[in-house]
Amino acid sequence: MSSRLFGTDGIRGTANQYPMTAEIAMKFGMAAGHMFTKDEYRHRVLIAKDTRLSGYLIEPALTSGFLSVGIDVVLVGPIPTPAVPMLIKALRADMGVMISASHNPFHDNGLKLFDNTGQKLNDEYENKLQDLILNSNLDSLLVAPDKLGRAKRLEDAHGRYIEHVKRSFPKGLSLAGIRIVLDCANGAAYQIAPAILWELGADIVKIGCEPDGFNINQHCGSTFPEMLAQKVIETRADIGIALDGDADRVVICDEKGKVISGDYVTAMIATHMKEQGILRGDGVVVTQMSNTGLDKYLEANGLKTYRSPIGDRYVSEKMQEHHCNLGGEQSGHIILEDFSSTGDGMVAALQVLACLAKKGKPVSDFARPFNLNPQLLRNIKFKKNNPLDNKNLQKQILSIQSKYKDARVLVRKSGTEKLIRVMVESANSLTVDNLANEIENLVASIA
Repeated sequence: MSSRLFGTDGIRGTANQYPMTAEIAMKFGMAAGHMFTKDEYRHRVLIAKDTRLSGYLIEPALTSGFLSVGIDVVLVGPIPTPAVPMLIKALRADMGVMISASHNPFHDNGLKLFDNTGQKLNDEYENKLQDLILNSNLDSLLVAPDKLGRAKRLEDAHGRYIEHVKRSFPKGLSLAGIRIVLDCANGAAYQIAPAILWELGADIVKIGCEPDGFNINQHCGSTFPEMLAQKVIETRADIGIALDGDADRVVICDEKGKVISGDYVTAMIATHMKEQGILRGDGVVVTQMSNTGLDKYLEANGLKTYRSPIGDRYVSEKMQEHHCNLGGEQSGHIILEDFSSTGDGMVAALQVLACLAKKGKPVSDFARPFNLNPQLLRNIKFKKNNPLDNKNLQKQILSIQSKYKDARVLVRKSGTEKLIRVMVESANSLTVDNLANEIENLVASIA
């Protein structure tokens, strides 16, 4: 049993195994409900989920936990993660929980908690919540029978979110005449995303829109864009859009079936917003993973680059610090603060589609306006303890790095899986290969 519940993005793990058990879900509800209770009025929480089979296990357990400490529950069923902060504000709820393991396979699940402003919890609040779950007598929080919470289902949640997302698309533009291949990863957006694009006038070719509880992210969606690319070519579509299981990230491919890097997507949206006069903070927040080619491009366009740790909640925090309304991760998490406090795959996709509609050119003509430095990403599996806890290994990694002065290196543990992630970037592709191989061999030798 791990002593740490929270990873990069909430709690995540194999369903029906610690920490993603019904017991922990119930305790999570009890602890979060207690932590967010302020006074005597009726508090309420919004609970959403994606399409995983285990959602049927976690949702009622989580609901029971909240009800037992006197919190009313609003259930919305399968809906994208970014709909949760929007609905929290619309309903004046005290908090919201998304039951999802994002881009992970169906056998995993997770819990993401949002406060009443739609923000994910910072490390301090996560530590307090974890301490309540693991080290407190939660039975002492149980309310009297007449104080129990009530649960109800919100029937118009989909419609509210659809209209919210559509408002992010510039007025006066239409998607009429644009053919889009849309891959919803058999996940939370399987009904909503097609409706949004159809209502804006697009011709849609749907894939990954038939969830069965097991096929979420299975050889589809943003982590497997090969099927998207193939379908774009087959159908002679203008663009391909792939979401992940909870639709908080997006991957785009052009009309030739070539995937467009998340850094290019961020650049497209940044310049589009600057042209409209709506980009705030004189710059964009990106993470340590983003290519330095993006920095140079933004600088050439009079924009600053602010870097944050990896994870969209850290991007959001840095955006608030610098008063920015755009932040992006290379993986496709794009935050447009005017519309969402977290990554929103459909809102980001609509900004790219606005560029396409406005320019009237093939996506391949404008999607890559600068060169990216060669960059390699490697994932190294480990079975037991995190190899990076070994101080001697860290010294050896630094020693290897010191031999390559022109390279940028990031070695970190995945926040959700037993993986060491290695990123190497340099203007010299041979340097990238050699350095990545050396670090991978070193870490793998003790993993």
